[in-house]
Amino acid sequence: MTKYHFVAASEKFLTEEEPLEEILKERRRNYSENNKEIDFWLLINPSFIKSDQFSDLNKKIPSPSAAVISTDKKFITFLKLRLEFVAHGEFECPSAEIEDALATDSLT
Repeated sequence: MTKYHFVAASEKFLTEEEPLEEILKERRRNYSENNKEIDFWLLINPSFIKSDQFSDLNKKIPSPSAAVISTDKKFITFLKLRLEFVAHGEFECPSAEIEDALATDSLT
């Protein structure tokens, strides 16, 4: 199993109100320059938040939600401190409840 760490908030907050795009773009550039494999993802309407283990969190985050997940705990800690008004947590995947960490639900 792989442990994933995340920050989550409303999609609008993460994609419009915060400079998240700049942070992720800079991190991608740095990874490319250092030949490092990408270990972070921005998910719109992530499925894992709807799992039973995050039911309380799911109720608190306005819909549609968004999350940045990573296997790098330090990066997520940095985002939590930088973005401030986000929820954060971790989970292991695959599990009985969360089969795919990168799965999203379609917005209807």
